[in-house]
Amino acid sequence: MSLVNFANLDFDQIKQSLKDYLQNNSNFTDYDFEGSNLSSILDVLAYNTYITSYNANMVANEVFIDSATLRENVVALARNIGYVPRSKKSSRVKVNFSVDVASISPSPSSITLKAGPIATSGGQFRGQSYVFSIPEDVTAPVIRQDGDVVAIFEDLEIFEGTLLENVFVYSSRNPNQKFILPNTGVDLDTLTVKVKPSTDSSISVKYQRQDNLFDENFNRVIDGSSNIYFLQEVTGEQYELIFGDGIFGKKLQDGNIVEARSIITSGADANGVTNFSFAGRLTYIRNSVEINVTSGISLITPLSPSSGGESIESIDSVRKYAPQIYATQNRALSANDYEVLIPNKIYPEAESISVFGGEDLVPPQYGKVFISIKPRNGDFVPNLIKQNIKRDLKKYSVAGIVPEILDLKYLFLETFTNVYYNTNLSPSPSFVGTRVQTNIKKYSESSELNRYGARFKYSKFLKIVDQSHESITSNITTIEIRRDLRLAILETAEYAIDFGNKFHIKSMNGFNIRTCGFRVSGINVEVYLFDVPNSNGKTGTINLFSLNVGTSTPVIQRRNIGVINYEIGRITLDPINIVSGKEKDNVQILEISAIPESNDVIGLQDLYLRLDSSVVDTVVDQISSGIDPSGTNYTISTSYSNRNIVR
Repeated sequence: MSLVNFANLDFDQIKQSLKDYLQNNSNFTDYDFEGSNLSSILDVLAYNTYITSYNANMVANEVFIDSATLRENVVALARNIGYVPRSKKSSRVKVNFSVDVASISPSPSSITLKAGPIATSGGQFRGQSYVFSIPEDVTAPVIRQDGDVVAIFEDLEIFEGTLLENVFVYSSRNPNQKFILPNTGVDLDTLTVKVKPSTDSSISVKYQRQDNLFDENFNRVIDGSSNIYFLQEVTGEQYELIFGDGIFGKKLQDGNIVEARSIITSGADANGVTNFSFAGRLTYIRNSVEINVTSGISLITPLSPSSGGESIESIDSVRKYAPQIYATQNRALSANDYEVLIPNKIYPEAESISVFGGEDLVPPQYGKVFISIKPRNGDFVPNLIKQNIKRDLKKYSVAGIVPEILDLKYLFLETFTNVYYNTNLSPSPSFVGTRVQTNIKKYSESSELNRYGARFKYSKFLKIVDQSHESITSNITTIEIRRDLRLAILETAEYAIDFGNKFHIKSMNGFNIRTCGFRVSGINVEVYLFDVPNSNGKTGTINLFSLNVGTSTPVIQRRNIGVINYEIGRITLDPINIVSGKEKDNVQILEISAIPESNDVIGLQDLYLRLDSSVVDTVVDQISSGIDPSGTNYTISTSYSNRNIVR
């Protein structure tokens, strides 16, 4: 009998296979394998086979990027297709401060803030002290302002971390010489590389990081005179600098000094710092002598809390994006190319991105690609950043395709849940309600919702509610979708708003949508929108109504002010002068909500799906609780929306 082919790594199976093999050998007829020393020998053989099989399996796994588990192996495989994982990112903040030089006579013409530490958090942030630095010297002119002689440092961007410099001496006698930055936590965005001809030279040349063979600064293929370097991650989350060979990139000469300066950061830990103490070095030059400034320094005023700090790219992210970046071949043709290139090559601060072609719009806009970005910090991408993204996209996009960057659009979900529970298993209804709200909050903060292209899975939501506590027997949940329409106050304007989901028509008599109250020119009372479906059930008209004082009876104020398309979930208003709406974040808006045809809601195209509010009511399950076993007085909750006609 031959040994079997093992399909798994089970120790007992291996031992039993060896035993079966020997039992079929005539030399071991009637041999007691369990009660002899041969049993111990079989244990050793099985154990050796088990370890060998395990090692072979792990080695085979580490060969492929999809199954590799060690970071150095995943990074090495990604390196083969030209992918460099994102480094740690320093938390950064823009600050203002001034230096009063009135006590210095005569007044210097400028004050220089030296590279290195600038400020500390003073141990006031989460019990930790963080250092903020700048990678290059910054010089501010001395001016007269309100009778004072000051140097003002405005919008100065400082980075969390310590500025370190590594110096290497190139030697052609060492063919295996490597330029490895020895520190972990390097922020590659702050890395500057300069090369000096020799130790005694005071002249240095700044080298540019390159990730392909095209020199973007000179719009040509790099050659032997290009001052460039390449970079790759090696073991231990360190980085290696690779210089040219004289054909692609300038080759280093014997005795050249390589100076690599970067900030070593803590990543996301320093996000949110708002209090800073000055810890920098200020100087001015007089008679070729550098003199320190130690007085007249104002308090540091941050423009916002520090933000943007990130951990090094995870193994899962490298697995995901390395093949995708390779597939793009550094060009943006399809929507997927844009979705991969922008967060990895152009705007790493993107949390989620949605890209779609103009041909998908109604009416179509051919020759355009629309991009909507949700940044990690805040809701909107600043206009300056939008312009920079468009500029950088020119290196990848195809001629004739015009990119347009859209502002973030939220599609809000509102849930209304009646939770039935067994009173014998729960201390109180508030306890049950709190447990449900906690789980819903966790779900609302998950990546399943807070991104473009997300889908609210109704059945999963019901399961989350049911599994919140053992006392819960069931739940009845209804949902609405809402958009906040930003208003142009006191201006006659047209409005169009898309929900990206089909609307449910509850009644052919209308009032299938709800809005908050607002005021329009020519009507002296607060009004609301309501719809009236056409006979085809696909479209309808939008009208205005008000409520009688003290009642909920609607009074029609104006008809046919817009149209509604139930099939695609779009509401369009004809030119209208809105005087006021609901104030939210210092902006006048109009809340519009509707019931979706499907309880599974998607974030279509540029709509960012978010669970905004959840109303949870607890209901005693009288049958499960034993209060009313026959169900005679069972409390019934409707499975259909039955709310007011206004918000």
